[in-house]
Amino acid sequence: MDTETILFAAPRAMPVALALLASAQVIAAPTDTVYGVMCSYDSPTAIEHIYEAKNRPPHKALPVLIADTEQLSLLTAGQLPAQAARLVERFWPGALTVVVPARPELPAALTAGQPSIAVRMPDHERLRSLIRQAGPLAATSANLSGKPDPRTAAEVAEQLAGRIPLILADDEESDRRKVAIASTIVDLTTIPPAILRAGPLEHAVRALLEAA
Repeated sequence: MDTETILFAAPRAMPVALALLASAQVIAAPTDTVYGVMCSYDSPTAIEHIYEAKNRPPHKALPVLIADTEQLSLLTAGQLPAQAARLVERFWPGALTVVVPARPELPAALTAGQPSIAVRMPDHERLRSLIRQAGPLAATSANLSGKPDPRTAAEVAEQLAGRIPLILADDEESDRRKVAIASTIVDLTTIPPAILRAGPLEHAVRALLEAA
């Protein structure tokens, strides 16, 4: 498989990405943290392509990226738990992933058969524009499993070229973000909530949870 790299700001970037996502393909794109590999959240075929491209163990569920809080209803039934609502109001869009109850009809390949789903709203306007048009995207870091998280399009290509058809690249200035790290993950299906990955917001999240 040939892999094409297109600048995210290029006029043809969005149509190419949308066409691939609509045809159950996988793309890589920058987020506000590290680069992600992503596909339509409700396509078992596309989700399987992510696992294959990354050599990702099938027992590891995939997070989902959304553009706006309205898209949450596609992923979780009913209202968010109170603590989840406070967290997303404070930290979205941003580097916070929340684990919430999953809608039972979501693909088993997405949730790895678990009753929960991890959701994040990235602070990256071009990516959110893509998600508004394509729908929520199953997404995880654009690396081979066990390898370093990629912070540039070139680092994605080093690991996934030939495994995915498209890499959307940030402009040169953004592409040099060497300090980006993966998001903080909070499991809100447990009492009390559990921080599963520290990430950049650990202390602020912990302070908000303890003050609730």
